[in-house]
Amino acid sequence: MTHNMQRRQFLKLAGACGLLAQGGIALAAGDKEPQRALVAAAWRGPNPTDTYHAGILAAEWGRKKLDILYSVPLPTRPHGLLPEADGSLLVAGVRPGIWLMRIDPEGKVARQIDIEPSANVLLNGHAIVGKAGDVVFTTETDFASGRGKIGVRDRVTLNKLDEWESGGMEPHQVLLDADGHLMVANGGIPRNRADKKYDLPRMNSSLVRLDARNGKLLHQWKLDDPRLSLRHIAWSTAPDGERRLGIAMQAEHDDAVLRSRAPILAVLEAEQLLVPTRANDGFGYGGDLAAAYAGGFVVSSNQAGLAQLWYPGAPEKLTPVVELQEAYAMAEWNGPKPGGGVLVSTALGLVRWHPTAKAAFLPWPKPMALDNHWVLVSEA
Repeated sequence: MTHNMQRRQFLKLAGACGLLAQGGIALAAGDKEPQRALVAAAWRGPNPTDTYHAGILAAEWGRKKLDILYSVPLPTRPHGLLPEADGSLLVAGVRPGIWLMRIDPEGKVARQIDIEPSANVLLNGHAIVGKAGDVVFTTETDFASGRGKIGVRDRVTLNKLDEWESGGMEPHQVLLDADGHLMVANGGIPRNRADKKYDLPRMNSSLVRLDARNGKLLHQWKLDDPRLSLRHIAWSTAPDGERRLGIAMQAEHDDAVLRSRAPILAVLEAEQLLVPTRANDGFGYGGDLAAAYAGGFVVSSNQAGLAQLWYPGAPEKLTPVVELQEAYAMAEWNGPKPGGGVLVSTALGLVRWHPTAKAAFLPWPKPMALDNHWVLVSEA
């Protein structure tokens, strides 16, 4: 893409703040903006056969520059990234995953677990550290039975201590709730070892809460439409203190027209699983999401080159905030006021959006293609 085309796309993006102002979001001047953000990311070179890497990117807003602080080559394509309390980074292989890697704060591989590809149980790409900090929970699938599993692993060694039922099929992402229990998005799609979908009429997607002490199923939520796969999740806290769980959904209907009209966001609010709006992206594919303005979420749709804001003050709407090719990986960015903005990866570079801060665009430091997820590590 030429520089002029990039500029036109960026101007289109910057105009998104105006759309929000029309929607009733106050754009009052905020406090002093952070000058730097560190983001844990995964990427490969520009060619599909290039090696994948994970590392830390430093966004310098004043210098308008994005640098790679460190980069570690990976065995295969990665998926989920989990910054740890000591500055390490936990990286999981893409589904069906056969490796789990810890990278220390200096950018060295500190630990790697390799799983035989023929093993019955393989990783599904996401992990979370337990509330006490002693274990890591990983989403997994048992290919012998097709059942979803949650691996319970020693936090230091990453060796498996136990294995629990996920409460459904194809668990994808897992987070903790306020009590430290597990919130698991079971995608519900039957898949084989080659990651090919099959027998979609048998889909069984759900959101569950599991007791983090023993794996007991505490609650399960399902939507009326069984062809909506619940996949990526994020917590958001409203100014009044109410917490909501956002769930990015991907439609798996046989009919392309049904997929194109399918909603892409579900919200767990006051223990009720809701689809607050039928507004979508034209593809029915919510790729990633992050907490955003006023207890809301921004959900990305890489197929549409679009990231859209939902918030409880206008629950029937999705408002475009980024319109750039391959808008995908999302990370919360506090900016001048906490809980407001997001960092979005695109084909061209990093995009920063916030309702009370100027939009920013930083091109990639070299030719590279970002993977599906990234996480804000710190800002200052």
